[in-house]
Amino acid sequence: MQPEESLQSRVQNSFDRQGLMRHLGARLLRVESGLCVIALPYSDKVTQQQAGFHGGAIGALADIAGGYAGLTLAPPGMEVTSVEFKINFLAAFQGGELHATGHVVKAGRRIIVTTAEVIHIDADGRESACAVMQQTLMPVPKTY
Repeated sequence: MQPEESLQSRVQNSFDRQGLMRHLGARLLRVESGLCVIALPYSDKVTQQQAGFHGGAIGALADIAGGYAGLTLAPPGMEVTSVEFKINFLAAFQGGELHATGHVVKAGRRIIVTTAEVIHIDADGRESACAVMQQTLMPVPKTY
């Protein structure tokens, strides 16, 4: 990371290149060292056949939030890529939006372990647990 590049701009610049997140309408809400929060609004782009948020969209959101939390602790000139993740879906939801909060559990030289919690926020602002994820990331050289 260049000295003048903040964590926010490092993550935002990468997030802006995420075609899937752009297509789904996701927004970057918060970036701190070891933490990232991303929102995903309900739309027909993120639903399954029963009109709920699709598990693939929930998994992608959790993966990206955990990944960007990890990126905040990756060495300069490096990015991260997911090696694996495991997700538990806790409840199904329609409407409102999802917020995924990624946290770094341990940042090593070769792997970074993160978690992400996904909550649903309904039209009245009520929050409910939606999913939890654990992830392993690997730092890789930046190639662009």
